Amino acid sequence: MDEKEELLYLRKQCKQLKQENRELASKLAMTEASKEETEENLARIKNSFAWKMAKPLRLLRVGVVRLGYYKTPGNIMAKVKYKKQLKKAYVLLGSASFPDEAKRREEESRIFDRKITFSVLVPLYNTPEKFLRDMIDSVCNQTYKDWELCLADGSDDAHAYVGEICRKYAEADQRIRYQKLEKNEGISGNTNACYRMATGDYIGLFDHDDILHPSAFYEYRRAIEEKNADYVYCDEATFKGDSINDMITLHFKPDYALDTLRANNYICHFSLFSKELLSETELFRTAFDGSQDHDMILRLTSLAKNVVHVPRILYYWRAHAGSVASDINAKFYAVDAAKRAVDDHLNQYGIYNTIITSTRAFETIFRLQYEITTEGKVSYILPVFPWDQSYKQTIDALRKTDEEIEELILVCAMDADEEQSVKDLISDLPFARTVRADKNLNYPVYFNIGAKEAKGEYLLFLRPGIRPITGNFAEELLMYVQRDDVGAAGGKYLFADKKIQHAGLILGLGDQGCVGNVHYGCEYTHIGYMGRLCYAQNMTAVSGAAMMVKAADFERLGGFDESLGRFYYDADFCLRLRDLGKLNVFTPFAEAYYEEIPYTPLPSNEEDAILLQKESQAFKERWKKELEAGDPYYNPNFSLKYLDYTLKIVKD
Repeated sequence: MDEKEELLYLRKQCKQLKQENRELASKLAMTEASKEETEENLARIKNSFAWKMAKPLRLLRVGVVRLGYYKTPGNIMAKVKYKKQLKKAYVLLGSASFPDEAKRREEESRIFDRKITFSVLVPLYNTPEKFLRDMIDSVCNQTYKDWELCLADGSDDAHAYVGEICRKYAEADQRIRYQKLEKNEGISGNTNACYRMATGDYIGLFDHDDILHPSAFYEYRRAIEEKNADYVYCDEATFKGDSINDMITLHFKPDYALDTLRANNYICHFSLFSKELLSETELFRTAFDGSQDHDMILRLTSLAKNVVHVPRILYYWRAHAGSVASDINAKFYAVDAAKRAVDDHLNQYGIYNTIITSTRAFETIFRLQYEITTEGKVSYILPVFPWDQSYKQTIDALRKTDEEIEELILVCAMDADEEQSVKDLISDLPFARTVRADKNLNYPVYFNIGAKEAKGEYLLFLRPGIRPITGNFAEELLMYVQRDDVGAAGGKYLFADKKIQHAGLILGLGDQGCVGNVHYGCEYTHIGYMGRLCYAQNMTAVSGAAMMVKAADFERLGGFDESLGRFYYDADFCLRLRDLGKLNVFTPFAEAYYEEIPYTPLPSNEEDAILLQKESQAFKERWKKELEAGDPYYNPNFSLKYLDYTLKIVKD
């Protein structure tokens, strides 16, 4: 082996060791988080009145206490609050939202630019009679009439009534097409049989036990005409029993988001797409039975030119014994199929060796750990102020990281003597150096100065006081930023009491109507709305408390805008990245403590308020169009006054 071959071999070995280290660090972090959560829960229970009163019973070993995530006080309160919201909301979102006679006439009489037929595919298998009739009736009652219902029946002989009912419906309405299959071929095979019957321009996928809103087809047809959609989906509700008004969850979704979809099949129901998309791929692939819909959605949305989200509950998913909506544990094979579907999708993008694991939110909501393929260096940039000693905590945290830091630039707003004290502090860190800057400047000025001095291909901007918890903090961000299509990445930042301070920024949220910290103040153990604190996802902006970007993108945009220094420079930069066609990613797996300390000592709260108002106005003027359009990664059904996904119809 010559010197060159030996070097390549050593690099390969090093890369493999790094990958193994990432896996071990991930497992350790999850174990420690689980341990800490259990200890916190146990401490709460042991300090409770009920626990003390139950001591005699424990001594007699009567009964067993089982600890679980949903039992924490914070989550119990969140669950109670959510249930109260549901009780207030179901009247407006359930059957009461169906069109009255006047609205029905209006929708039925609308003339569209061209005739488009929807082919709705429903694979049947031993469907209970009520579910079957509810499903078919919900299609027959649509206000948009250009549709065909394709029913492929794989039911066994004991459920012959399925065919009898379907034939009667088909005799009464020629738009209903029914076929009895020779044998049950599973959900993929039966759905593919439905597809062979279809003659429409768009294909819709509908489960045999669910219900559609009467205006579903109409709203989708509008999306096709007004937005040239070739893939459409909507918000959905899960209900139990015989009434859609008996809702147990409301899922208000973001617009199309690639990273979000990879981690979580949030699109799910009700998918309708142009038949032309299937000219390049299959409908359902039997190899992914159990997660055939996630596999299909990943493939088709990647091919689609315009994926459109209709932000309205138009699909009602019935939860009953044995259904995935009721309990994913009823179909363990779905978890494995979903992991394989995501991995296959990533491979199509040239992304390999991804570690895919279930999260605490749900078995089919995933953490994706991408292989670090770049050889580029990361430059850490940290402003240092004499009136704020928290930078020392940041440096101490960086000393403890599991990662090999190659460059740390401290931009010092200090005189010579003060700067020397910083140099003394970092004298044992060969990768660290200082750069002088004037005092009383904004964060973006210091960051821009540091970026000009940096030699790395990637820039990690850190505010004083940020203390990474995750051992491979920078790698968790780099695994996204290394991609060409990603602009910035940020993590989950906590107060000292572990409540959430930053978990991504939402446009228009909060008192100023500019951007706000979603999930602000939530307990650390909270999984977030529909599990959103448990997986990486696309967001309009991420916090500047710790943000990683490519040096090339940073230079292309001319750095941070120094006129938006105190409050909005990070959101402004992320929006400019978005204008370049880049995605921004929030990942909850890059965790850090962060106590925000004012970096410019203002004379009074009044001046602070004046500065906030000035920057807010400038931000609103610059991003007026985007603010009016709304944040694509939020949902217009959520109030912008609250940070916890409160529904508009509940509080506004």
